[in-house]
Amino acid sequence: MTSKRVFILIPSYNEANVIRKTIASLKGPYEIVLIDDASTDNTSQVVAGLPIYYLRHTVNLGQGAALQTGMTFAYQQGADIVVHFDADGQHNPNDIPRFIDELERRKLDVVLGSRFLLREDRVSVPAFKQVILKVATLINGIITGLWLTDAHNGFRVMNRRSLGLIRLKENRMAHATEILAEIYRHKLNVVEMSTHITYTDYSKAKGQSWTNSLNILFDLFVNRYLRS
Repeated sequence: MTSKRVFILIPSYNEANVIRKTIASLKGPYEIVLIDDASTDNTSQVVAGLPIYYLRHTVNLGQGAALQTGMTFAYQQGADIVVHFDADGQHNPNDIPRFIDELERRKLDVVLGSRFLLREDRVSVPAFKQVILKVATLINGIITGLWLTDAHNGFRVMNRRSLGLIRLKENRMAHATEILAEIYRHKLNVVEMSTHITYTDYSKAKGQSWTNSLNILFDLFVNRYLRS
């Protein structure tokens, strides 16, 4: 495991039911940053006393804005590596050291998680979601110039160079595509690695609907073409 400072960024909105368990699963020499995006539940009380950085938006801005808040904070604190990690418990904490080892061994800038590199990971993804993700992957490639096997996978690891270059302006879910565009624009060295997503009843209920994918595309179109 690396001796560098690793910050785990957890954007969160109304995840009081699971957030303490998610944080407890992160065993390692990590510095955890919880970005509470103006939750209306008792998240702040649930995490009180935990050895974490707790940042809170006073107004709900969206996951992209929460991640940018976390990335700016981590950079200012001297982070060498950052990990994007979902609050709802979908991601596997055991993937963190594996991804970091790959990042350092190959001198990469970014390592992205993919649900479609291994059959055992792919079959855990609900069939209808697989179709949506494949279409989204195609559209992402057209929009960003970065052709990957997965789209909108929230598990990412990046080095300090990437942290200083990537700037998210898409506050909500379109940030997932914007990150890829930023990686391509700055010519960052990136690879995908297999990651297993655990789809619980809770995470499925909180997940994006197929109609939200259309909203993401609309946001990207408006911001890229109508506001440029």
